Amino acid sequence: MKQVVQNYKSGELAVLDVPVPGCKPGGVLVRSAYSLISTGTELMKVSEAGMSMLGKARSRPDQVAKVMQSVATNGVPATYRKVMGKLDSYTPLGYSLCGVVEQVGAGIDDVKVGDLVACAGNEHALHAELNWVPKNLYTPVPDGLAPSHAAFGTVGSIAMQGVRRGEPQLGEVALVIGLGLIGQLVVQLLAASGVRVVGADPDPTRCELAERLGAAACGDPASAAVEVAVAELTDGHGVDQVYLAAGGGSNQPVELAARLCRDRGRVVDIGKCRLDLPWNAYYEKELDVRFSRSYGPGRYDPEYELEGRDYPIGYVRWTERRNLACFLDLVARGSVDVEPLVSHVADFDDAVETYQRLKDGELKAVAVLFRYAEAAAEGEPEAPSVAVPAVRRGGGASAPARAATSPVRLAFVGAGNYATSMLLPHLAQREGVELSTVVTTTALSAANAQRKFGFAGATTDLDAVLGDKSVDAVFVVTRHSSHAELTRKALLAGKAVFVEKPLALTEDELAGVLTAVAESGNDRLQVGFNRRFAPLLQEARERFGVRTGPASLRYLVNAGRLQHGSWYLQQGTEGSRFAGEGGHFIDTASWLLEADPVSVYATAAPGNEDLQVVLRYPDGSTATISYVTTGAPGFPKETLDLVADGKVLRLDDFVRASVYGRKRWVSSRLPKARDKGQNAELAAFIKAVRTGGPMPVPLDSLVATTAATLAVQAGLTGGAPATLARTR
Repeated sequence: MKQVVQNYKSGELAVLDVPVPGCKPGGVLVRSAYSLISTGTELMKVSEAGMSMLGKARSRPDQVAKVMQSVATNGVPATYRKVMGKLDSYTPLGYSLCGVVEQVGAGIDDVKVGDLVACAGNEHALHAELNWVPKNLYTPVPDGLAPSHAAFGTVGSIAMQGVRRGEPQLGEVALVIGLGLIGQLVVQLLAASGVRVVGADPDPTRCELAERLGAAACGDPASAAVEVAVAELTDGHGVDQVYLAAGGGSNQPVELAARLCRDRGRVVDIGKCRLDLPWNAYYEKELDVRFSRSYGPGRYDPEYELEGRDYPIGYVRWTERRNLACFLDLVARGSVDVEPLVSHVADFDDAVETYQRLKDGELKAVAVLFRYAEAAAEGEPEAPSVAVPAVRRGGGASAPARAATSPVRLAFVGAGNYATSMLLPHLAQREGVELSTVVTTTALSAANAQRKFGFAGATTDLDAVLGDKSVDAVFVVTRHSSHAELTRKALLAGKAVFVEKPLALTEDELAGVLTAVAESGNDRLQVGFNRRFAPLLQEARERFGVRTGPASLRYLVNAGRLQHGSWYLQQGTEGSRFAGEGGHFIDTASWLLEADPVSVYATAAPGNEDLQVVLRYPDGSTATISYVTTGAPGFPKETLDLVADGKVLRLDDFVRASVYGRKRWVSSRLPKARDKGQNAELAAFIKAVRTGGPMPVPLDSLVATTAATLAVQAGLTGGAPATLARTR
């Protein structure tokens, strides 16, 4: 299928061929009829992409701050790969469309194939021929409403949420600053609510349009016309509400709002304009400044948007989906008229040219629609003991050796940040490796990975890859909740599997993986515990030498706080942070101590994510892992001390290492990139697949580390040490 994309690094716009998205449970697959260009938001993104790197940095200081923090934590090379990988990727455009349901996912019963729906979301209502849309981001289109008008649903919801934040009442007077697409819709919604509206915009054509659509008066904000109209309509008191629907870098809108708003009036920011509030003006009138967040309650909440969990109507009357349905109803009943806003309708194949004309100013438009081929052709349609499961193998631990000249063919399931910054760069140019197919749930991420790393194919169909006999190994690099099931399927399909940590989030998931090993006789499994492969740590262990007595190991992990919205915070589905990441540190400790733990004790302060985990080993050695989120962000992420036999091994965040004993060894003082072992780990895995030799880490050890990680949560719940008893 085709999709409109942009490369944020180069500014290139393209209509790209990408895989058709799969129809996942909890949503529907929609074939687009019309999609709407947001001439404000989208053109801002298009303009930013055309800036120099310095210009991009100046326009997004928030992102620069994140980059600097990543440099402090991960080092310059890893941060550079991650940043450039994001910049040099195709990103989607669009977030408002109308189309026909082509396929219905499991759990959906409110629409059927052939129904017309309006869709929302900058990840789900894209300028693309097909989109998968979750339940709370679509709504059926009322009978008789044209698809080209229903395509305004998302933008209308944004305007409606802004109006709701202003709490207008019958007979009040409102000022709308900025009469672009959002501003024109706000004018109509306010007029439909019994509010008299004054509009302000320097474009006389837009002022005339707003007056035709219900505004009492409009004018240039730099002239006296707006102030005169406000004075006449309010007897000199000032407007009850001001809606900021303007963009740009001028502070004129907020200054005008303060001047024309009445005492204790409300100012609602809907657009993205400069907000340097003049303190005296806002203080003296005690103005109430409010922000309107996109389409309404539910926005940015993954449980609402992706998992379909609605808010009870008794507590949240107007959600994203209810706003969407309400706006379509108003349009269907004629209370809002969107037809006069349509400046241009372009065929979808002409998308690049259309964006360029808008950017250059050749095409002056309030709203532009893309019409898709089907619409054009047909006309508008209507404290326990934790068991470590024993590994039962149905066959041997090795696989048939491959011909030396035959490349190892790899498939990737998932192509997110970690895969594209830490794994694929090491594999793309590796001799003897062929990147066969990349599988993702979103079409564009698969197309990006194919373009950047040279995959032979890209798809959203996992079964097709698992059934491909030419694929030797499958990499599972998806969200944590899917690791165990995808690993199980790949093992049963006879593939060697590299799965990023964690292997499993529950004991049942771990048992399911081991059942697949037993049933298939396929134990060709590696979990992405890369730190044991780090060259600096390997050299330090060698310098430390053979250990004769019990050891004491201390591992401080300065994990830091997660940013709001991170999917790692979705503990209900993705597990705790330690469940997702803790296996790294347990595996590293066990590798250094050359054994698997026999018991785990974990404790945490109430309401605090900071954990203390104590592991005990068969020879009496102990490892204490302090996993903290409240430390200083500038402090190194990982520091480790191993003490035994009168010697101390010290690791400082994979940059420096030292061993103290009869002789002292210190690694080079020259700055080095943090090499946490991904490249060496991948080399070992590829070698094992090619030669049929043992996997880099024994399966028993992978299982023991996973069971110990799961036991941490059990220990926190039960408050007692968990014994890791291997079942038979």
